[in-house]
Amino acid sequence: MFKRLRADINMAKENDPAARNKFEIFLTYAGVKALAWHRIANFFYRIKLKLLARIISQHARRRTGIEIHPAAKIAGGVFIDHGTGVVIGETAEIEEGVIIYQGVTLGGTGKEKGKRHPTIKKGVIISAGAKVLGGFTVHEYAKIGAGAVVLKEVPAYATVVGVPGRIVKINGEKLPTLEQEKSDPYQEELCFLHEKVIELSEELEKLKEKKGN
Repeated sequence: MFKRLRADINMAKENDPAARNKFEIFLTYAGVKALAWHRIANFFYRIKLKLLARIISQHARRRTGIEIHPAAKIAGGVFIDHGTGVVIGETAEIEEGVIIYQGVTLGGTGKEKGKRHPTIKKGVIISAGAKVLGGFTVHEYAKIGAGAVVLKEVPAYATVVGVPGRIVKINGEKLPTLEQEKSDPYQEELCFLHEKVIELSEELEKLKEKKGN
């Protein structure tokens, strides 16, 4: 547990330019504290003291604003930056080197059983407010944009944005299909309706002419 705590502190020091020293990180960073509490809760959960584990996890939520289910599997060297509003579900798995910003949810999509929360692989960055929902995998070094809603598997080194989330880059290169996604469906619908109005107006004029004759 202490080895993982050191890894979490080192990760925070490497990725937060505002961090001055490790002692300050240990005392003041909510993300580091939440992970420390989680490791204690996870220990009790694994030895079947599930009620005690839940009590500890809820205490951590009140203290830090970060809710992590005690059954979630989180490696050492994870950085939760700021962290307010972060929710990590029961069957979520997070590998080392992952950065999670405030407001992120690693959740499920319903009442399904089994693996219903995502697996986040090494080096993934999940930006503020993103929602990753389902039992799929976000592969190594992928980036999830702020506010994105991700509902399906993300390949390694991909960048995902939007609602629902779509892949716009892989390895820093834009996908050729992106141009097709730039079409506006609302504008297309308005154009269709405009054409229909014109057709109906022409039909109405023809009917008026027939009556006039």
